[in-house]
Amino acid sequence: MSDDGWKFEFHDIPTTQLEPFKQLFTGYDEGLVRMEPGGFVMPPSYARNAEKIYRMQPRSDDVWLLTFPKCGTTWTCELLWLLQNNCDFESSRENGTYHPNSVLRVEQLPSPRVLRPHLPFYLLPPQLLDTTKVVYVARNPKDVIVSYYYHHKLIKLHGYIGTLDDFAEYFMNDEVAYAPFFPHILDAWSKRHHPNMHFMFYEDMKRDLRGEIEKVATFLGKSYSDEVMAKLTEHLKFDNFQKNESVNNESGKKMGAMNEDGRFIRKGKTGDWKNHFSPELNSRIDEWIEKNLADSDLKFVTELEHQD
Repeated sequence: MSDDGWKFEFHDIPTTQLEPFKQLFTGYDEGLVRMEPGGFVMPPSYARNAEKIYRMQPRSDDVWLLTFPKCGTTWTCELLWLLQNNCDFESSRENGTYHPNSVLRVEQLPSPRVLRPHLPFYLLPPQLLDTTKVVYVARNPKDVIVSYYYHHKLIKLHGYIGTLDDFAEYFMNDEVAYAPFFPHILDAWSKRHHPNMHFMFYEDMKRDLRGEIEKVATFLGKSYSDEVMAKLTEHLKFDNFQKNESVNNESGKKMGAMNEDGRFIRKGKTGDWKNHFSPELNSRIDEWIEKNLADSDLKFVTELEHQD
């Protein structure tokens, strides 16, 4: 281990090496590992690349999109790429936005890059926020749990075959990939006033898409005509976005990485958790949220009267 900033070690999570975890998460042959300090959870394959990602060199014209999974990553990524590339809707079908897990591939990308790690700040290059612009998107944890559950059922890498109730317990116990949820968001929340940081909520995009697009454009120093902004807003309306095969990752089904039943871009609705949680499960999740936000002024919106 190097002594110049990298100070992390990975340890197996014993419960993920045993049944019933492996019966429910059929894709995790090796279980999961937890990084210390910080408690970040991932499959062991990430541990082999973690330090390389940490030592990546951000470019001044990059835009990095940080999110916990299922918080509007693909949706916001499409927005960022279009704003950075003259709203070239045709080319966005093949847009160059990448998770930086493949460091060599990312380093070979031409500028301007839009990168979208799901990693927390402390596992990314330490100079990131002082070098380039960062957009962080947060979403209320109730809808994240539901969306991440369906994601685990869809993606064969996870291979989840259990119930939503069981998944919610694993989520709250920090035994799913990219956990823990709250430290990821609270760390970003503490950096929201940095001039290179734009912190936004998924629910605000659902409530006022055009207004949020304009805020992001201003943050990136981009200016487009009213006609282009109207076209961009229409392009990103969730019902239209959901039908866009290039972002819906349907190719994953053809390659065998995804199950046929389900969609990568699912409902996208705020408040869908009400269709899934029993009163007893909802009560436990409320307690978990309250406990984790006890010392913070961060608040989540879990229902909307009107949404796109």
